[in-house]
Amino acid sequence: MALYMIGDVQGCDAALQRLLDTINFSPSRDRLYLLGDLVNRGPDSAGVLRRLMGYGDSAHCLLGNHDLNLLAVAQGTRKPHRKDTLESVLNAADGNAMLHWLCHQKMAIQLPRADKPLLMVHAGVLPTWTMKQTLALAQEIEAELQSTRIAAFLQAMYGNTPAQWCDSLSGMDRLRTIVNALTRLRFCTAQGEMEFETTEGAGACPVGYMPWFDVPDRQTANVTVAFGHWSTLGWLDRSDAISMDTGCVWGGCLSALRFNLQDAAQELIQVKCQAAQQPGK
Repeated sequence: MALYMIGDVQGCDAALQRLLDTINFSPSRDRLYLLGDLVNRGPDSAGVLRRLMGYGDSAHCLLGNHDLNLLAVAQGTRKPHRKDTLESVLNAADGNAMLHWLCHQKMAIQLPRADKPLLMVHAGVLPTWTMKQTLALAQEIEAELQSTRIAAFLQAMYGNTPAQWCDSLSGMDRLRTIVNALTRLRFCTAQGEMEFETTEGAGACPVGYMPWFDVPDRQTANVTVAFGHWSTLGWLDRSDAISMDTGCVWGGCLSALRFNLQDAAQELIQVKCQAAQQPGK
């Protein structure tokens, strides 16, 4: 059995098909872990969702900011952005089935590798969060998405405040902060105050901020955190951080990382994507 992590697909089903063909993926034998942003901006979001749904337990998917955006638009709590390409899902006869499946995907996944535990999120982890806390907080969001409170949650999910985590946060302030960290985080201060305006690469960090994975004494430095979301950062391979968004929808590559649970051996496989979007998230 082979295990693969795959970066942001964003509706590029043709590129996903080429990547799966390249790695000779077999759902009866192998396992996929997709790091969020399955949909939007690319040409065939419905194709991506149908494909992954069809793989059953062979595909484990995280939710990214674009996936949550789809759910919010479908619930009528958010207007579509002018660059959204969600019609293939929203207008599909099986659209409700796709949305139901999406609501039951994860916000964080942990695998017990022999050398170092592997934690997967879409965007980032705040410096004060341990792996155990991150998984518990992710489950709080998953519970909201699978409950009758989903519309109210999606209505109040958007906003940049609070910008810093505190264990005493409650209600929507708590849930919004968790969502922002897991699906939008790029830069923060050493104290964990998040910044959401800058979308450029790691070298463009605002004064006083740094990439979240470079914060000294980060509580998840003892694990490997794999993430997507940051196309302008691109491929990053460190023992404590792996970045997998290589800009497929912006004309870059779609990336898969073959890994195993016995040691740190891994292999990067990429296919070129011909999407014609302009850079941005």
